[in-house]
Amino acid sequence: MIESNTNIMRKRFAQYREPQQIQEKGLYPYYRVIESEQDTEVLINGKKVLMFGSNSYLGLTSHPKVKEAAKAAIDKYGTGCAGSRFLNGTLDIHIELEEKLAGFVGKDGALVYSTGFQSNLGAIPTVTTRNDYIILDELNHASIIEGARLSFAKTLKFKHNDMQSLEKVLQRCEPGVLKLIVVDGIFSMEGDIANLPEIVRLAKQYNANIMVDDAHSLGVIGEQGRGISSHFGLTDEVDIIMGTFSKSLASIGGFLAADKDTINFIKHNSRSLIFSASATPAATASALAALEIMKTEPQHIEQLWKNTNFCMKEFRDMGFDTGHACTPIIPLLIRDNVKTYCFTKMVLDEGVFVNPVVSPAVPNDSTLIRFSLMATHTQQQLDFALEKMRKIARQLDIIK
Repeated sequence: MIESNTNIMRKRFAQYREPQQIQEKGLYPYYRVIESEQDTEVLINGKKVLMFGSNSYLGLTSHPKVKEAAKAAIDKYGTGCAGSRFLNGTLDIHIELEEKLAGFVGKDGALVYSTGFQSNLGAIPTVTTRNDYIILDELNHASIIEGARLSFAKTLKFKHNDMQSLEKVLQRCEPGVLKLIVVDGIFSMEGDIANLPEIVRLAKQYNANIMVDDAHSLGVIGEQGRGISSHFGLTDEVDIIMGTFSKSLASIGGFLAADKDTINFIKHNSRSLIFSASATPAATASALAALEIMKTEPQHIEQLWKNTNFCMKEFRDMGFDTGHACTPIIPLLIRDNVKTYCFTKMVLDEGVFVNPVVSPAVPNDSTLIRFSLMATHTQQQLDFALEKMRKIARQLDIIK
C-alpha cells in the first residue's frame, strides 16, 4: 500500500516540537497579542506595557494626520484595490506616492509594492540573470536572501561589514557581467550601519552595482531621514534604493527607487509586483502622510536620536555589551538562549516589552535582546524601562 502524501506531511510536522518545549517552560515569547494601537505603551492581557520592540521609529502610527489620511482614503477609494498594480489596481495616490518617494530619496523614479519583503523579492531576481552575481552581506535581511534564491544568478556572501572580505568576493567574479552588491543600510538586529563609502569605492574598482535596503534607515539617518545614501552623500553612487512603509512611514508596503530605465524594466517584469494585489488605499495614504510629516516636522528625528544617545550611554554604563550598535536599534548581547528567554519574560512581567533573538537565528553564543526606540518615548518611560532591565540583568548575572 502506498502511503499518502498527507500522512507524510503530517508526520513530518508532528515531529516539530521546539515551540511547545519553550511553551511548557513558560518562556514562549512570540505572537504576544496586543490589544491596543502600536504606541510607546500597549495593552497585553489587559495590562499596560511599555513597548521597546517596535519598528515605529518616529512613533507616527498613532499620529492624528496619519490616521485622518487613512480614514479619508477609505471613504474615497474603499478598503482595497481588488487587483494588481499591473492591471486594475493602480490608484492616483500610488502614482503620487511614487513621485514623492523618488524625489525624497533622490532618484528619477520609484515603484510601490504591497510589502517591503515583496520589494526585495521583486527587485533582485528581476535585475539579475543566469550569468550575473549577487553579492550579499552575511547578515542581510531574510527578504534579500529570499530574493537572491529566486534568481538564477550566482550568490556570494561576504563577512558582515568586512571590506576585505567583500573585495575577495569581488575578485572571484568574472569580468564583464553584472555584479550586484546588496546590503542593509542599518542592520535590523545588530543596529550598525553599512560601510557604504568603502562599498562604493570597491564597486567602482570592480565595476559592480549597488542596491541598498533602507528599511531601517528611512526616517532615521540622512537629511530629513532620507536614508544611508543621503547620510554619506552617496545617493548618485547607489543604483537601487529599497524602503518599507512599516517602520518610520507608519503603514505597510514597500518601494524601489532608481533611474527611470531600471524602474521601467522592473515595473514590467517583477513577478511579486505583477502577480500581487496592490497596496491598500489606507496604507498608501498613511505612507504619504507620514512622508510629509518626516519632511516638515524634523523634531521627530531629533527626539529619536536624543532618546537613542541617552539609552546607549546608560546601557553601556550598566555593563551591557551592545556590540557595534550606533542607531535606535540597540542589541543587548546575552550570549545564552535560556537567559535570553528568561530576560524577555521577566522584564515583560515588570511591564517592559522587548524582543529576543535566539538560535537558530543566531549562534547560541550570540543571542541578544533587541531594544528599539521611538521618538515618542518619554524620559519617564526610558528611566522606568532601564531600571527594570538593570534589575533583571543583575538577577540573571548578565551584568554585575
